[in-house]
Amino acid sequence: MHRGTGRTSGGCQRMMVLHSVLILFSFLGWALGYKQGDNVTLYVNKVGPYHNPQETYHYYTLPVCRPEKVHHKSLSLGEVLDGDRMAESLYYIRFRENVEKKALCQLTLSEKQVDELREAIEELYYFEFVLDDIPIWGFVGYIEESGFLPHSHKVGLWTHLDFNIEYNGDSVIFANVSVKDVKPVPLEEGAGAAVGGVGVGGGSLTVTHTYSVHWFESSLPYSRRAERLRDYSFFPKTLEIHWLSIINSLVLVVLLLGFVIIILMRVLKNDFARYNVEEEGGCDDLDQGDNGWKIIHTDVFRFPPFKSLLCAVLGVGAQFLTLATAIILMALLGMFNVHRHGAINSAAIVLYALTSCVSGYVSCSFYTQINGQRWVWNIILTSSLFSAPLFFTWSVVNSVHWWSGSTQALPATTVLLLLGAWLLVGFPLTIIGGIVGKNRAGSFQAPCRTRNIPRQIPAQPWYKHTIVHMAIGGFLPFSAISVELYYIFATVWGREHYTLYGILLCVFAILLSVGACISVALTYFLLNRSSMSGLVQSTEFFGYSLLTAMVFSLMLGSVSFWSSLAFIRYIYRSLKMD
Repeated sequence: MHRGTGRTSGGCQRMMVLHSVLILFSFLGWALGYKQGDNVTLYVNKVGPYHNPQETYHYYTLPVCRPEKVHHKSLSLGEVLDGDRMAESLYYIRFRENVEKKALCQLTLSEKQVDELREAIEELYYFEFVLDDIPIWGFVGYIEESGFLPHSHKVGLWTHLDFNIEYNGDSVIFANVSVKDVKPVPLEEGAGAAVGGVGVGGGSLTVTHTYSVHWFESSLPYSRRAERLRDYSFFPKTLEIHWLSIINSLVLVVLLLGFVIIILMRVLKNDFARYNVEEEGGCDDLDQGDNGWKIIHTDVFRFPPFKSLLCAVLGVGAQFLTLATAIILMALLGMFNVHRHGAINSAAIVLYALTSCVSGYVSCSFYTQINGQRWVWNIILTSSLFSAPLFFTWSVVNSVHWWSGSTQALPATTVLLLLGAWLLVGFPLTIIGGIVGKNRAGSFQAPCRTRNIPRQIPAQPWYKHTIVHMAIGGFLPFSAISVELYYIFATVWGREHYTLYGILLCVFAILLSVGACISVALTYFLLNRSSMSGLVQSTEFFGYSLLTAMVFSLMLGSVSFWSSLAFIRYIYRSLKMD
């Protein structure tokens, strides 16, 4: 008994070590070499409507060939978040060994199962298999609409698949599936007679699934096999004019930045010349006749009423700024490619937890500088400012996915893992960063003194209202990234593979520059006061889009605040005041 337990334990340890090595090889981009005749495992993954990429279900939810006991592949956190649910298939593929029309299984489908398949085919369901980390896509069946009077509606099931696999040496380079020269099995209403030699009886339909495997030698090296997948055209290509659109956007943004900087510097030069004409007399003497920004120098650096909320926004914005920069740099280093399923998701989760110290440090440091007293509450607000809306939105979206049976619904173990990452890593790092920021915070050091009694602000014209400035301040940065944002959305909500991370870094830098410049310009104006279809995809799209908008608002809000603060420090330090 003890010897058996020892052998079992040793086997489990060896499996864990082997799995870790496989993950390491995949992450580093090393090829797992095969010898001729070695088994190449084909995993079935998911199915879903072609026009709703975010609505996916496990492949075995359909009445298809499946093993008696389903063995699931160990998945990374990013793969689970991406909706992957890989399981071993009945397809038996050996490296560099061709197979011709080998029987996979024979199924007797009930009338209900036939109707289920027919409905899936009519909704253009496609499947995704995975072979050596290469996704393989194909349609479940065939649908044909012809004529008006009489109208013809034909639905057929593909029961034979041809696998075409490319190799170079001992590595798999590319794989796809084809149904060329294959006739589909018609699925008639009520499980009617099937054409093609399959038996029918008692309202049921018997079909035999077969497959073929063909190996082709490729000259493409393993290190470049991602290019082969990007060139594959199962899904439509929509990014043909990428470079022209990006260059056009960059030129417009550079012109905008130049215009704002030149005009603003010219205006400031005139203001400094006017305000510094008289060196004698205090600033209070100018209050009687000046209508510019100098008249309010004793009110500009007054601390705001909602200190904790402001500092929490600045802290979380700095965190997302750090996270976004790290993600783009990791992408430029080639750490994310089309074969690493969910790698960006995993990196984003880990970086979000690790960069929590940034939000705590920035928030508590500035909170202490502006004489905040409730620093514990400030840390709690900082840690929950984004995580609380995220949890609420995810709960709604995940509930809809769970109700519909989609693979996008996270399993309980993944939910506990994410919660543990926040409780054991993210929240403690926020506290540590907050304590360090509180202890290392210096004084605010305003260049002007502040009056005890606030100056009364007169009524402002419509173009100086907050809602107008919000619209202008949001529209210009959006116009700077609108083209690139389209391609990012095509990747997140569609089936594109985004690879131009160098361009993304340039656009990201332009976005931050535009946000800073627009913030400075609007601050100057303010200082002159005296004169898709379906419930599943719709819920996920709008829910996560709102969270994305919140991330941008926090990140750009932080950049805008620090830019404006540096600007007003500069202009008021340049004044000659007693």
